[in-house]
Amino acid sequence: MKTFLFLKSAIIVSCILVIAACTSPKTKINYPPTDLSNAALIPKPISMTPTHSAFGLDSTTVILTSATQDFENVGQFLAKKLRARLDLNLPVNASEGEAAERTIMIHQTDSLNMDSPEAYELHISNDSVLLSARTAAGAFRGIQTLRQLIPEQSNDTLAPQPMWLIPSGKIEDAPNFTYRGAMLDVARHFFTVEEVKKYIDLLAYYKYNVFHMHLTDDQGWRLEIKSWPKLTEIGAQTEVGGGPGGFYTQEEFKELVAYAAERHMQLIPEVDMPGHTNAACFAYPILDGTGKKIKNYTGTRVGFSTFDARKDTVYAFLDDVVREIAAISPSPYFHIGGDESHATKKADYIYFVEKVEEIVQRHGKRMVGWNEIAQADISSSTVAQLWNEPHNALIAAENGSKIILSPATKTYLDMQYDTRSKHGLHWAAYIPVDDAYNWDPETFVEGLPRESILGIEAPLWSETISNSAELEYLAFPRAIGYAELGWTPSEQRNWEDYKKRLVRQQPFLDSNKVNYYRSERIEWEAP
Repeated sequence: MKTFLFLKSAIIVSCILVIAACTSPKTKINYPPTDLSNAALIPKPISMTPTHSAFGLDSTTVILTSATQDFENVGQFLAKKLRARLDLNLPVNASEGEAAERTIMIHQTDSLNMDSPEAYELHISNDSVLLSARTAAGAFRGIQTLRQLIPEQSNDTLAPQPMWLIPSGKIEDAPNFTYRGAMLDVARHFFTVEEVKKYIDLLAYYKYNVFHMHLTDDQGWRLEIKSWPKLTEIGAQTEVGGGPGGFYTQEEFKELVAYAAERHMQLIPEVDMPGHTNAACFAYPILDGTGKKIKNYTGTRVGFSTFDARKDTVYAFLDDVVREIAAISPSPYFHIGGDESHATKKADYIYFVEKVEEIVQRHGKRMVGWNEIAQADISSSTVAQLWNEPHNALIAAENGSKIILSPATKTYLDMQYDTRSKHGLHWAAYIPVDDAYNWDPETFVEGLPRESILGIEAPLWSETISNSAELEYLAFPRAIGYAELGWTPSEQRNWEDYKKRLVRQQPFLDSNKVNYYRSERIEWEAP
Protein backbone atom coordinates (compact mmCIF):
# COMPACT_ATOMS: atom_id res chain seq x y z
CA MET A 1 0.00 0.00 0.00
CA LYS A 2 2.78 2.44 0.90
CA THR A 3 4.51 1.71 -2.43
CA PHE A 4 1.28 2.38 -4.32
CA LEU A 5 0.72 5.70 -2.55
CA PHE A 6 4.31 6.76 -3.12
CA LEU A 7 4.04 6.00 -6.84
CA LYS A 8 0.69 7.80 -7.04
CA SER A 9 2.23 10.90 -5.48
CA ALA A 10 5.25 10.71 -7.76
CA ILE A 11 3.03 10.46 -10.85
CA ILE A 12 1.00 13.46 -9.70
CA VAL A 13 4.13 15.52 -9.14
CA SER A 14 5.54 14.54 -12.55
CA CYS A 15 2.30 15.51 -14.29
CA ILE A 16 2.27 18.87 -12.61
CA LEU A 17 5.82 19.59 -13.73
CA VAL A 18 4.91 18.67 -17.31
CA ILE A 19 1.85 20.93 -17.20
CA ALA A 20 3.96 23.78 -15.84
CA ALA A 21 6.64 23.32 -18.51
CA CYS A 22 4.11 23.32 -21.35
CA THR A 23 2.11 26.32 -20.18
CA SER A 24 2.68 29.83 -21.46
CA PRO A 25 4.45 32.01 -18.84
CA LYS A 26 1.50 34.43 -19.03
CA THR A 27 -1.02 31.70 -18.15
CA LYS A 28 -1.92 31.38 -14.48
CA ILE A 29 -1.04 27.88 -13.22
CA ASN A 30 -3.46 26.67 -10.56
CA TYR A 31 -1.29 23.80 -9.36
CA PRO A 32 1.21 24.37 -6.56
CA PRO A 33 4.97 24.28 -7.04
CA THR A 34 6.80 21.33 -5.53
CA ASP A 35 9.81 23.42 -4.51
CA LEU A 36 9.43 24.28 -0.83
CA SER A 37 11.89 27.15 -1.20
CA ASN A 38 9.33 28.96 -3.38
CA ALA A 39 6.60 28.77 -0.77
CA ALA A 40 5.10 32.17 0.06
CA LEU A 41 5.34 31.82 3.83
CA ILE A 42 4.86 34.84 6.12
CA PRO A 43 6.60 35.16 8.50
CA LYS A 44 9.57 33.72 6.65
CA PRO A 45 10.98 30.67 8.47
CA ILE A 46 14.58 30.42 9.64
CA SER A 47 15.39 27.59 7.23
CA MET A 48 13.66 25.60 4.49
CA THR A 49 15.20 22.55 2.82
CA PRO A 50 13.19 21.34 -0.19
CA THR A 51 13.10 17.73 -1.35
CA HIS A 52 11.14 18.50 -4.57
CA SER A 53 8.18 16.22 -4.09
CA ALA A 54 4.80 16.60 -2.40
CA PHE A 55 2.46 15.31 0.27
CA GLY A 56 -1.06 14.75 -1.04
CA LEU A 57 -3.59 16.03 1.47
CA ASP A 58 -6.95 14.38 0.83
CA SER A 59 -9.91 12.74 2.55
CA THR A 60 -7.84 9.66 3.45
CA THR A 61 -5.48 11.72 5.64
CA VAL A 62 -5.70 11.45 9.42
CA ILE A 63 -4.36 13.73 12.14
CA LEU A 64 -2.49 12.20 15.06
CA THR A 65 -1.10 14.01 18.09
CA SER A 66 0.90 13.33 21.21
CA ALA A 67 -1.23 12.13 24.08
CA THR A 68 -1.68 15.46 25.86
CA GLN A 69 -4.81 17.57 25.80
CA ASP A 70 -3.05 20.73 24.61
CA PHE A 71 -1.46 18.94 21.63
CA GLU A 72 -4.76 17.28 20.76
CA ASN A 73 -6.38 20.72 20.89
CA VAL A 74 -3.89 21.90 18.26
CA GLY A 75 -4.86 18.93 16.10
CA GLN A 76 -8.54 19.72 16.54
CA PHE A 77 -7.89 23.35 15.58
CA LEU A 78 -6.19 22.23 12.36
CA ALA A 79 -9.03 19.83 11.57
CA LYS A 80 -11.59 22.60 12.11
CA LYS A 81 -9.74 24.95 9.75
CA LEU A 82 -9.37 22.28 7.06
CA ARG A 83 -13.04 21.42 7.35
CA ALA A 84 -14.05 25.05 6.87
CA ARG A 85 -11.62 25.80 4.06
CA LEU A 86 -11.42 22.54 2.06
CA ASP A 87 -14.53 20.65 3.20
CA LEU A 88 -12.21 17.90 4.46
CA ASN A 89 -13.40 16.15 7.59
CA LEU A 90 -10.18 14.63 8.95
CA PRO A 91 -10.31 12.51 12.11
CA VAL A 92 -8.07 13.44 15.04
CA ASN A 93 -6.60 10.57 17.06
CA ALA A 94 -9.27 8.16 15.82
CA SER A 95 -8.63 4.52 16.75
CA GLU A 96 -8.20 3.51 13.10
CA GLY A 97 -5.54 6.18 12.71
CA GLU A 98 -2.81 3.75 13.78
CA ALA A 99 -3.08 1.92 10.46
CA ALA A 100 -3.46 5.01 8.28
CA GLU A 101 -1.03 5.48 5.41
CA ARG A 102 -1.34 9.27 5.08
CA THR A 103 -0.82 11.09 8.35
CA ILE A 104 -0.24 14.50 9.86
CA MET A 105 1.51 13.87 13.18
CA ILE A 106 1.74 16.66 15.76
CA HIS A 107 4.46 15.47 18.09
CA GLN A 108 5.79 16.77 21.40
CA THR A 109 9.56 16.47 21.73
CA ASP A 110 12.48 17.92 23.66
CA SER A 111 15.01 17.22 20.91
CA LEU A 112 14.79 20.38 18.78
CA ASN A 113 17.85 22.36 17.75
CA MET A 114 16.21 25.63 18.90
CA ASP A 115 15.56 26.69 22.49
CA SER A 116 12.48 28.87 22.03
CA PRO A 117 9.25 27.45 23.48
CA GLU A 118 7.59 28.48 20.20
CA ALA A 119 10.12 26.65 18.02
CA TYR A 120 8.94 23.87 15.71
CA GLU A 121 10.14 21.61 12.93
CA LEU A 122 8.15 20.39 9.94
CA HIS A 123 9.21 17.27 8.04
CA ILE A 124 7.04 16.78 4.95
CA SER A 125 7.36 13.62 2.85
CA ASN A 126 5.17 11.87 0.27
CA ASP A 127 2.98 10.11 2.81
CA SER A 128 3.40 12.02 6.07
CA VAL A 129 3.73 15.39 7.72
CA LEU A 130 5.59 15.37 11.04
CA LEU A 131 5.27 18.54 13.10
CA SER A 132 7.56 18.49 16.13
CA ALA A 133 7.54 21.06 18.95
CA ARG A 134 8.38 21.33 22.62
CA THR A 135 5.13 23.06 23.50
CA ALA A 136 1.61 23.31 22.18
CA ALA A 137 2.35 26.97 21.38
CA GLY A 138 5.21 25.86 19.13
CA ALA A 139 2.98 23.25 17.51
CA PHE A 140 0.32 25.88 16.92
CA ARG A 141 2.83 28.16 15.16
CA GLY A 142 3.82 25.21 12.98
CA ILE A 143 0.18 24.59 12.13
CA GLN A 144 -0.03 28.10 10.68
CA THR A 145 2.94 27.34 8.44
CA LEU A 146 1.25 24.15 7.29
CA ARG A 147 -1.97 26.03 6.56
CA GLN A 148 -0.06 28.48 4.38
CA LEU A 149 1.55 25.61 2.45
CA ILE A 150 -1.81 24.19 1.40
CA PRO A 151 -2.71 25.53 -2.08
CA GLU A 152 -6.05 27.11 -2.89
CA GLN A 153 -6.66 24.73 -5.79
CA SER A 154 -6.96 20.97 -5.47
CA ASN A 155 -5.45 18.62 -8.03
CA ASP A 156 -8.81 17.03 -8.78
CA THR A 157 -7.99 15.86 -12.34
CA LEU A 158 -5.21 13.43 -11.41
CA ALA A 159 -6.59 11.65 -8.34
CA PRO A 160 -9.78 9.70 -7.53
CA GLN A 161 -10.69 12.43 -5.00
CA PRO A 162 -9.64 16.06 -4.54
CA MET A 163 -6.04 16.31 -3.36
CA TRP A 164 -4.04 19.34 -2.24
CA LEU A 165 -0.32 19.00 -2.86
CA ILE A 166 1.96 20.33 -0.12
CA PRO A 167 5.64 20.71 -1.15
CA SER A 168 7.95 18.34 0.68
CA GLY A 169 11.04 19.12 2.70
CA LYS A 170 12.11 20.29 6.12
CA ILE A 171 11.38 23.58 7.90
CA GLU A 172 13.13 24.68 11.10
CA ASP A 173 11.70 27.76 12.71
CA ALA A 174 11.54 29.87 15.85
CA PRO A 175 10.64 33.52 16.62
CA ASN A 176 13.15 36.35 16.86
CA PHE A 177 11.12 38.10 19.60
CA THR A 178 9.13 36.49 22.39
CA TYR A 179 6.52 39.28 22.26
CA ARG A 180 4.70 39.90 18.96
CA GLY A 181 1.61 41.94 19.56
CA ALA A 182 -1.20 43.99 18.12
CA MET A 183 -3.40 46.44 19.99
CA LEU A 184 -6.99 47.39 19.28
CA ASP A 185 -8.57 50.53 20.73
CA VAL A 186 -12.17 49.60 21.56
CA ALA A 187 -12.68 52.77 23.63
CA ARG A 188 -12.85 55.48 20.94
CA HIS A 189 -15.17 53.20 18.96
CA PHE A 190 -16.64 49.99 20.30
CA PHE A 191 -16.14 46.71 18.43
CA THR A 192 -18.36 43.68 18.98
CA VAL A 193 -17.15 40.34 20.32
CA GLU A 194 -17.41 38.82 16.84
CA GLU A 195 -15.45 41.66 15.25
CA VAL A 196 -12.68 41.27 17.82
CA LYS A 197 -12.62 37.50 17.30
CA LYS A 198 -12.15 37.89 13.56
CA TYR A 199 -9.19 40.20 14.11
CA ILE A 200 -7.63 37.78 16.62
CA ASP A 201 -8.06 34.91 14.16
CA LEU A 202 -6.34 36.80 11.35
CA LEU A 203 -3.44 37.79 13.62
CA ALA A 204 -2.99 34.21 14.82
CA TYR A 205 -2.57 33.03 11.23
CA TYR A 206 0.56 35.17 11.03
CA LYS A 207 1.95 33.96 14.39
CA TYR A 208 1.10 36.90 16.63
CA ASN A 209 1.08 35.84 20.27
CA VAL A 210 -0.25 38.96 22.06
CA PHE A 211 -3.53 40.83 21.70
CA HIS A 212 -3.66 44.09 23.68
CA MET A 213 -7.07 45.69 24.27
CA HIS A 214 -7.24 49.42 25.01
CA LEU A 215 -10.43 49.18 27.08
CA THR A 216 -10.90 52.69 28.49
CA ASP A 217 -10.44 56.27 27.37
CA ASP A 218 -12.10 59.67 27.47
CA GLN A 219 -14.83 58.52 25.09
CA GLY A 220 -15.86 55.28 26.75
CA TRP A 221 -15.32 52.62 29.42
CA ARG A 222 -15.72 49.20 27.80
CA LEU A 223 -15.46 46.51 30.49
CA GLU A 224 -17.96 45.68 33.22
CA ILE A 225 -16.66 46.34 36.75
CA LYS A 226 -19.24 44.90 39.12
CA SER A 227 -18.19 46.93 42.14
CA TRP A 228 -18.51 50.19 40.18
CA PRO A 229 -21.53 49.64 37.90
CA LYS A 230 -21.87 53.23 36.64
CA LEU A 231 -18.65 52.78 34.64
CA THR A 232 -20.72 50.90 32.06
CA GLU A 233 -24.18 52.20 32.91
CA ILE A 234 -22.98 55.74 32.16
CA GLY A 235 -19.37 55.67 30.96
CA ALA A 236 -19.89 53.10 28.19
CA GLN A 237 -22.72 54.86 26.42
CA THR A 238 -20.65 57.16 24.20
CA GLU A 239 -17.96 56.98 21.53
CA VAL A 240 -16.24 59.27 19.04
CA GLY A 241 -18.79 61.02 16.86
CA GLY A 242 -21.69 60.39 19.23
CA GLY A 243 -22.42 56.72 18.47
CA PRO A 244 -24.08 54.32 20.93
CA GLY A 245 -20.88 52.98 22.47
CA GLY A 246 -21.07 49.64 24.22
CA PHE A 247 -19.18 47.40 26.61
CA TYR A 248 -18.17 43.81 27.30
CA THR A 249 -19.64 41.96 30.22
CA GLN A 250 -17.07 40.06 32.24
CA GLU A 251 -18.40 36.84 30.69
CA GLU A 252 -17.85 38.27 27.19
CA PHE A 253 -14.36 39.35 28.13
CA LYS A 254 -13.60 35.83 29.40
CA GLU A 255 -14.92 34.53 26.08
CA LEU A 256 -12.40 36.72 24.23
CA VAL A 257 -9.61 35.63 26.59
CA ALA A 258 -10.45 31.97 25.88
CA TYR A 259 -10.69 32.59 22.13
CA ALA A 260 -7.23 34.15 22.12
CA ALA A 261 -5.84 31.39 24.36
CA GLU A 262 -7.08 28.72 21.93
CA ARG A 263 -4.82 30.46 19.40
CA HIS A 264 -1.96 30.63 21.92
CA MET A 265 -2.27 34.40 22.24
CA GLN A 266 -2.42 36.17 25.55
CA LEU A 267 -4.88 39.01 25.92
CA ILE A 268 -3.50 42.02 27.79
CA PRO A 269 -6.10 44.43 29.22
CA GLU A 270 -5.37 48.15 29.38
CA VAL A 271 -7.07 50.66 31.66
CA ASP A 272 -5.59 54.01 30.67
CA MET A 273 -4.75 56.37 33.56
CA PRO A 274 -4.29 58.92 35.10
CA GLY A 275 -5.16 60.76 31.88
CA HIS A 276 -7.58 59.57 29.20
CA THR A 277 -10.08 59.13 32.05
CA ASN A 278 -13.03 61.37 31.20
CA ALA A 279 -15.49 58.47 30.82
CA ALA A 280 -14.63 57.13 34.27
CA CYS A 281 -14.82 60.59 35.84
CA PHE A 282 -18.14 61.30 34.11
CA ALA A 283 -19.53 58.13 35.68
CA TYR A 284 -17.97 58.90 39.09
CA PRO A 285 -17.07 62.61 39.44
CA ILE A 286 -15.42 61.89 42.81
CA LEU A 287 -12.45 60.48 40.82
CA ASP A 288 -11.80 63.69 38.87
CA GLY A 289 -8.67 65.72 39.42
CA THR A 290 -9.37 68.73 37.17
CA GLY A 291 -11.92 70.52 39.33
CA LYS A 292 -14.03 71.21 36.25
CA LYS A 293 -17.57 70.13 35.46
CA ILE A 294 -17.39 66.75 33.73
CA LYS A 295 -19.41 66.07 30.58
CA ASN A 296 -19.54 63.06 28.32
CA TYR A 297 -17.03 63.35 25.49
CA THR A 298 -17.24 62.29 21.85
CA GLY A 299 -14.35 64.25 20.34
CA THR A 300 -10.74 63.27 19.70
CA ARG A 301 -8.73 65.87 21.63
CA VAL A 302 -6.40 64.38 24.30
CA GLY A 303 -4.67 65.46 27.47
CA PHE A 304 -7.50 67.30 29.28
CA SER A 305 -8.60 64.69 31.84
CA THR A 306 -6.98 63.20 34.94
CA PHE A 307 -7.72 61.25 38.07
CA ASP A 308 -7.00 63.00 41.36
CA ALA A 309 -3.61 61.51 42.19
CA ARG A 310 -3.79 62.60 45.85
CA LYS A 311 -7.19 61.16 46.73
CA ASP A 312 -7.46 57.83 48.56
CA THR A 313 -10.81 57.12 46.89
CA VAL A 314 -9.04 56.94 43.52
CA TYR A 315 -6.72 54.18 44.73
CA ALA A 316 -9.59 52.28 46.39
CA PHE A 317 -11.39 52.48 43.04
CA LEU A 318 -8.33 51.30 41.11
CA ASP A 319 -7.75 48.45 43.52
CA ASP A 320 -11.27 47.20 42.76
CA VAL A 321 -10.78 47.64 39.00
CA VAL A 322 -7.43 45.85 38.89
CA ARG A 323 -8.69 43.10 41.23
CA GLU A 324 -11.76 42.33 39.11
CA ILE A 325 -9.90 42.40 35.79
CA ALA A 326 -6.92 40.41 37.11
CA ALA A 327 -9.32 37.68 38.25
CA ILE A 328 -10.55 37.12 34.68
CA SER A 329 -7.28 37.86 32.85
CA PRO A 330 -4.65 35.07 32.91
CA SER A 331 -2.00 37.22 31.19
CA PRO A 332 0.90 38.03 33.51
CA TYR A 333 0.63 41.67 32.38
CA PHE A 334 -1.72 44.54 33.24
CA HIS A 335 -1.40 47.71 31.14
CA ILE A 336 -2.04 50.99 32.95
CA GLY A 337 -1.65 53.33 29.96
CA GLY A 338 0.05 56.41 31.40
CA ASP A 339 0.33 58.38 28.15
CA GLU A 340 -0.52 61.99 27.37
CA SER A 341 -1.49 62.87 30.94
CA HIS A 342 -0.99 66.57 30.35
CA ALA A 343 -3.56 67.65 32.94
CA THR A 344 -1.63 65.88 35.72
CA LYS A 345 1.17 67.73 37.50
CA LYS A 346 4.47 65.92 37.05
CA ALA A 347 4.92 65.24 40.76
CA ASP A 348 1.38 63.89 40.95
CA TYR A 349 1.96 61.76 37.85
CA ILE A 350 5.07 60.14 39.33
CA TYR A 351 3.30 59.55 42.66
CA PHE A 352 0.34 58.01 40.82
CA VAL A 353 2.38 55.62 38.68
CA GLU A 354 4.30 54.32 41.68
CA LYS A 355 1.08 53.82 43.70
CA VAL A 356 -0.65 52.00 40.84
CA GLU A 357 2.38 49.78 40.28
CA GLU A 358 1.97 48.58 43.87
CA ILE A 359 -1.70 47.81 43.23
CA VAL A 360 -0.93 45.88 40.04
CA GLN A 361 1.78 43.86 41.76
CA ARG A 362 -0.45 43.16 44.75
CA HIS A 363 -2.88 41.46 42.38
CA GLY A 364 -0.17 39.27 40.89
CA LYS A 365 0.51 41.12 37.65
CA ARG A 366 3.45 42.86 35.99
CA MET A 367 2.71 46.44 35.07
CA VAL A 368 3.01 47.68 31.49
CA GLY A 369 2.73 51.35 30.58
CA TRP A 370 3.44 53.72 27.74
CA ASN A 371 6.93 55.21 27.75
CA GLU A 372 6.02 58.18 29.96
CA ILE A 373 5.99 55.87 33.02
CA ALA A 374 9.81 55.79 32.93
CA GLN A 375 9.71 59.19 34.68
CA ALA A 376 8.67 57.36 37.87
CA ASP A 377 10.75 55.03 40.02
CA ILE A 378 9.37 51.86 38.47
CA SER A 379 10.33 48.28 39.20
CA SER A 380 12.65 46.44 36.81
CA SER A 381 9.79 43.95 36.35
CA THR A 382 7.62 46.68 34.82
CA VAL A 383 7.55 46.93 31.02
CA ALA A 384 7.70 50.24 29.14
CA GLN A 385 6.03 50.53 25.74
CA LEU A 386 7.78 53.01 23.46
CA TRP A 387 5.51 55.08 21.25
CA ASN A 388 7.24 58.46 20.85
CA GLU A 389 9.99 59.20 23.39
CA PRO A 390 13.15 57.11 22.87
CA HIS A 391 14.89 58.75 25.83
CA ASN A 392 12.25 57.34 28.19
CA ALA A 393 12.76 53.88 26.72
CA LEU A 394 16.48 54.19 27.38
CA ILE A 395 15.84 55.29 30.96
CA ALA A 396 13.54 52.30 31.53
CA ALA A 397 16.06 49.92 29.98
CA GLU A 398 18.86 51.27 32.18
CA ASN A 399 16.58 50.50 35.12
CA GLY A 400 16.35 46.88 33.98
CA SER A 401 12.90 47.11 32.40
CA LYS A 402 12.04 45.39 29.14
CA ILE A 403 10.84 47.52 26.22
CA ILE A 404 8.00 46.91 23.76
CA LEU A 405 8.64 48.80 20.53
CA SER A 406 5.59 50.57 19.08
CA PRO A 407 7.03 53.73 17.49
CA ALA A 408 4.16 55.80 16.11
CA THR A 409 6.12 56.71 12.98
CA LYS A 410 6.52 53.04 12.05
CA THR A 411 3.93 50.80 13.74
CA TYR A 412 0.76 52.85 14.28
CA LEU A 413 -1.84 51.10 12.16
CA ASP A 414 -4.17 54.09 12.41
CA MET A 415 -1.78 56.20 10.35
CA GLN A 416 -2.84 56.69 6.75
CA TYR A 417 -0.98 54.85 4.01
CA ASP A 418 -0.86 57.95 1.85
CA THR A 419 -2.83 61.10 1.02
CA ARG A 420 -5.56 59.03 -0.66
CA SER A 421 -6.31 56.77 2.32
CA LYS A 422 -10.00 56.80 3.25
CA HIS A 423 -9.41 56.19 6.94
CA GLY A 424 -6.76 57.04 9.47
CA LEU A 425 -4.72 60.05 10.55
CA HIS A 426 -1.22 61.26 9.71
CA TRP A 427 -0.02 63.29 12.69
CA ALA A 428 2.91 60.86 13.18
CA ALA A 429 3.54 59.95 9.53
CA TYR A 430 2.10 58.47 6.41
CA ILE A 431 3.06 54.80 6.62
CA PRO A 432 2.90 53.03 3.24
CA VAL A 433 3.30 49.26 3.12
CA ASP A 434 7.01 49.36 2.33
CA ASP A 435 7.83 51.88 5.09
CA ALA A 436 5.97 49.69 7.58
CA TYR A 437 8.26 46.79 6.63
CA ASN A 438 11.59 48.48 5.94
CA TRP A 439 12.94 49.16 9.42
CA ASP A 440 14.76 47.14 12.02
CA PRO A 441 13.34 47.00 15.56
CA GLU A 442 16.75 45.97 16.92
CA THR A 443 18.45 49.19 15.78
CA PHE A 444 15.54 51.65 15.81
CA VAL A 445 16.47 53.18 19.16
CA GLU A 446 20.14 54.08 19.20
CA GLY A 447 21.77 52.75 22.36
CA LEU A 448 18.96 50.35 23.29
CA PRO A 449 20.49 46.90 23.88
CA ARG A 450 18.95 43.97 22.01
CA GLU A 451 18.47 42.10 25.28
CA SER A 452 16.26 44.94 26.56
CA ILE A 453 13.74 44.54 23.73
CA LEU A 454 10.81 42.32 24.68
CA GLY A 455 9.30 42.60 21.22
CA ILE A 456 7.13 44.76 18.98
CA GLU A 457 3.47 45.72 18.90
CA ALA A 458 1.33 47.38 16.26
CA PRO A 459 -1.37 49.59 17.86
CA LEU A 460 -4.59 50.45 16.05
CA TRP A 461 -6.32 53.50 17.52
CA SER A 462 -9.95 53.84 16.47
CA GLU A 463 -10.72 57.56 16.17
CA THR A 464 -11.54 57.18 12.44
CA ILE A 465 -12.91 53.62 12.27
CA SER A 466 -16.05 51.99 13.66
CA ASN A 467 -16.45 48.52 12.09
CA SER A 468 -14.50 45.48 10.89
CA ALA A 469 -14.19 46.63 7.29
CA GLU A 470 -12.58 49.92 8.32
CA LEU A 471 -10.38 48.14 10.90
CA GLU A 472 -9.14 45.72 8.25
CA TYR A 473 -8.49 48.53 5.77
CA LEU A 474 -5.96 50.08 8.16
CA ALA A 475 -4.54 46.85 9.59
CA PHE A 476 -3.98 44.86 6.40
CA PRO A 477 -1.63 44.31 4.75
CA ARG A 478 0.65 46.22 7.17
CA ALA A 479 -0.07 43.88 10.10
CA ILE A 480 1.29 41.02 7.99
CA GLY A 481 4.61 42.82 7.61
CA TYR A 482 4.81 43.52 11.34
CA ALA A 483 4.33 39.80 11.94
CA GLU A 484 7.50 39.15 9.95
CA LEU A 485 9.41 41.91 11.75
CA GLY A 486 8.58 40.23 15.04
CA TRP A 487 9.35 36.68 13.94
CA THR A 488 12.06 36.68 11.27
CA PRO A 489 15.67 37.81 11.93
CA SER A 490 16.65 41.00 10.12
CA GLU A 491 19.31 39.32 7.97
CA GLN A 492 16.58 37.17 6.38
CA ARG A 493 14.19 40.00 5.62
CA ASN A 494 14.14 41.63 2.20
CA TRP A 495 11.45 43.91 0.81
CA GLU A 496 11.62 42.66 -2.78
CA ASP A 497 11.26 39.07 -1.60
CA TYR A 498 8.59 39.95 0.94
CA LYS A 499 6.30 41.82 -1.44
CA LYS A 500 6.23 38.79 -3.77
CA ARG A 501 5.19 36.60 -0.86
CA LEU A 502 2.64 39.20 0.24
CA VAL A 503 0.89 39.09 -3.14
CA ARG A 504 0.42 35.35 -2.65
CA GLN A 505 -1.46 36.01 0.61
CA GLN A 506 -4.22 37.53 -1.50
CA PRO A 507 -6.30 34.31 -1.85
CA PHE A 508 -6.34 33.90 1.95
CA LEU A 509 -7.37 37.52 2.48
CA ASP A 510 -10.03 37.33 -0.23
CA SER A 511 -11.48 34.03 0.99
CA ASN A 512 -11.75 35.47 4.51
CA LYS A 513 -13.40 38.63 3.16
CA VAL A 514 -10.67 40.87 4.56
CA ASN A 515 -11.04 44.47 3.41
CA TYR A 516 -7.31 45.04 2.91
CA TYR A 517 -5.83 48.17 1.33
CA ARG A 518 -4.73 47.44 -2.24
CA SER A 519 -1.56 49.51 -2.15
CA GLU A 520 -0.16 50.43 -5.55
CA ARG A 521 3.26 49.42 -4.25
CA ILE A 522 2.12 45.79 -4.40
CA GLU A 523 1.36 44.02 -7.67
CA TRP A 524 -1.98 42.53 -6.61
CA GLU A 525 -3.81 40.17 -8.91
CA ALA A 526 -7.05 41.47 -10.41
CA PRO A 527 -10.11 40.72 -8.26
